[in-house]
Amino acid sequence: MAFLFKRNPKAQELVRNLNDSLTKLESYPTDNSNRKKVVADISKNLSQIKIILQGKIDNYEELDDENDDRLDMADSPSDYTDRVGSNTADLSIPGLAGSNVGSPETDSTIDQISQLANECYITDLLYRLLLNIETLEFNSRKDVYILCTSLLRREIGNRSPTIDYLLTHDYVIQLLMKAPEYHSNINILLSNILRECIKFEKVCRYCLNSELFWQYFKYSQQSSFENSTDALITLNDLLANHHGLVQEFFSKQSNLDRFIENINKLITCNNYVTKRQSIKLLSKLILQRSNYNLMTDYVNNSSNLKLIMINLSDKSKNLQYESFQVFKVFVANPKKNRQILDILIKNREKLLFFLKEFNYNDKDTVFNEEKEFLIQQIEELPSKNNST
Repeated sequence: MAFLFKRNPKAQELVRNLNDSLTKLESYPTDNSNRKKVVADISKNLSQIKIILQGKIDNYEELDDENDDRLDMADSPSDYTDRVGSNTADLSIPGLAGSNVGSPETDSTIDQISQLANECYITDLLYRLLLNIETLEFNSRKDVYILCTSLLRREIGNRSPTIDYLLTHDYVIQLLMKAPEYHSNINILLSNILRECIKFEKVCRYCLNSELFWQYFKYSQQSSFENSTDALITLNDLLANHHGLVQEFFSKQSNLDRFIENINKLITCNNYVTKRQSIKLLSKLILQRSNYNLMTDYVNNSSNLKLIMINLSDKSKNLQYESFQVFKVFVANPKKNRQILDILIKNREKLLFFLKEFNYNDKDTVFNEEKEFLIQQIEELPSKNNST
């Protein structure tokens, strides 16, 4: 009965075992029969790491049983449509709902987690696991998510060691930013880890300054509905979570010009969800006081006004409503240039007719007050004969 007294492996041993297994995995051809055992060993070591991070594994077994059908749900268009329009802007990882990630209870556990973290940083384990994520078993992928997010929450005083690690090993961030290039199941996992990372301003700044940031406008137009919608969620988080940082980003004219060009491409695409969420993101950004540079640049361009007016006349009321949120800034601008004024005056009667008939939500007092204000502003525009 010696097995009853078998010592649990230390954190350093588990990390060493994982690195050894990953080395073997990377060296074996894809058709090698030994790969299955190596993958099983990786799963075993990751499970033991999860126990160190959380103390108990029972809760996770219950979660897995309870959420077995969520994997299919996460791949359905309706799930993505609902989530991309929500305030949380986060896709859940199947089997992790309600999980208590990173909750050490004793000094012994805290010491083990510290040893585990340091060993992960030194050996580059996080990167190696993410690099081989497609090869791992389903539950192992969830365990990698738990490991990454637990280490992200680890702080020493005012310092976050994992953020320091990521910024000095930026190829990890770059790998995460390429998540939409993977199959949807892998993309969801990597994108969720990335979105946890960009909650930290330093990582978000790195992403905004990376050329890979601009790829998200292309990712948002992918043929894969799941990946394109997920890319929009990440784009939203990158531009909406840190107001001061985004203000700094838009203080550069080159960023302003490039953003407007790219967001307009999304607004003109054929995908309804992409179009609607792009306009929603645009309105959120230009209505943010700190983004004054973006607001003035966008509403002083007559081509932008024409684009928004086209979407204002769309058959979809939801698209009309999102377009209204941008259109109102053009009309409310007290310093309209000649081109903007000419377009509004030329379309005055059509705009008045539309606004008076447009009833998106009778109970939304703010919307109705804004609509009445726009009607008043447009009615007070000079006539065509007096516009020159």
